[in-house]
Amino acid sequence: MSTKISFKKDFVLGDDFTVRRMGYGAMRITGEGIWGPPRDRAGAIKVLQRAVELGVNFIDTADSYGPNVSEELIAEALYPYPAGLVIATKGGFVRTGPGQWTINSRPDHLKVALEGSLNRLKVDRIDLYQLHRIDPNVPFEKTLEFLQGVQEEGLVKHIGLSEVSVEDIKKAEEYVDVVSVQNKYSHDYRKWEDVLEYCEQTGKAFIPWNPINAGNVSNMQKVEKVAAKLGVSVQQLALAWLLYHSPNNLLIPGTSSVKHLEENLAAEQVELTEELLDELEG
Repeated sequence: MSTKISFKKDFVLGDDFTVRRMGYGAMRITGEGIWGPPRDRAGAIKVLQRAVELGVNFIDTADSYGPNVSEELIAEALYPYPAGLVIATKGGFVRTGPGQWTINSRPDHLKVALEGSLNRLKVDRIDLYQLHRIDPNVPFEKTLEFLQGVQEEGLVKHIGLSEVSVEDIKKAEEYVDVVSVQNKYSHDYRKWEDVLEYCEQTGKAFIPWNPINAGNVSNMQKVEKVAAKLGVSVQQLALAWLLYHSPNNLLIPGTSSVKHLEENLAAEQVELTEELLDELEG
């Protein structure tokens, strides 16, 4: 008989923030193409409030989601923030229209972006500020010097990176302590496995974006088979697998639906045995 296994439900971010590993990503509460306000503003507010009611205490956003819209909605829904709620945001993209993303990690742009995030979120300090992308047109050192400076000023508590290699992280660590890495990762997209392993070795959070590959499960036959055995959805099992796969995975599935939010959070209750996990990993 295969043995049931368990996972830790919390993660200590940096040295001071204990967060539930099942968080919430606030990109989808904007308009189509991650542009403009949502069709259902009241519904977006309800999703954010319901997430916190259900014990979520890690919310991930960015100034480019909308742009500005996601951060504004978070403040509208949740400010004044409950004790223990960690809000992470990002800077490094410029938006010119729906679905259009242009990297800009120049210090002058990041300065304006950070000031905007602080104002919209109504805080004096960002708990976790993440560089959305390394800008190929800007010396990485210049961007890192900016991040180092705003952390020293007390505008940012912790610093994270997104879509980076192990080499990139090690370079950044010459300037700042990197407490999190947010890379695209899911059961059927494991390009960054070495980065996840590095995060495990160094105590960083690994935040998989697109954790269920935006619902694209066409190449997930193993997940479908095990999900059917357990009587759960493929999406729920894909999220649960991430929790079991590494204790450093900090999940941020996004949705604009309260029902879908509740279904995502229920993935935390999926029980796997060693045999089933081996089947998924095989």
